Amino acid sequence: MRKLTLLAVICGLFFLASFAQAQQGDAMFGFGTLMSPGSCNADTGVCPEKGGLYTNFSADVIFHKRIGFGFDTIWKTTQGSYDGQPFRPILLDFNGMYSPRLGKKLALDLMGGVGLQSTRFYLPYCTNEFTCNNFTSSHHFLIDVGGGLRYYVWHHAFIRPEVHYYNILNNTNEFNSNSVIHVGASIGYTIGGPD
Repeated sequence: MRKLTLLAVICGLFFLASFAQAQQGDAMFGFGTLMSPGSCNADTGVCPEKGGLYTNFSADVIFHKRIGFGFDTIWKTTQGSYDGQPFRPILLDFNGMYSPRLGKKLALDLMGGVGLQSTRFYLPYCTNEFTCNNFTSSHHFLIDVGGGLRYYVWHHAFIRPEVHYYNILNNTNEFNSNSVIHVGASIGYTIGGPD
């Protein structure tokens, strides 16, 4: 968790430093779910990575010509059960973005990039007596593409239904597919940019 916190702080500082030159910055918070092909294998206990409520936080910076970058963090809101063991996937991705305006109240967000999935498997005991980590983690590199349609409901406040496709390398070590789709919606706020 400390590594993820450090990564978030570094991204936040980069975001703030870049904002001085940016035309627009956005922050979003939302919910969704994961979908993945397949069903549970009764012999091995391996199941697809799908279902449940996922919370997400996103931020982006859009420069002139509507091109920019952003990051997303998605995590399972409550622990799930993986063959009886509690677990929680966390997905982090960094994206290049293209965000054309479609009108005064509409904008399209298209993104693609790379990231990491960290799946935590919780244990009933501590793995280190000094820090008491009660989980082990499995990390996998991912590639993602996604899109969302932004609708400005009031001034700079918007809602954004969105879909992200993740190809998680070696995800079949824990789940039965490398392909995962996140479907959800976020509420957000734009700083700067046209009204």
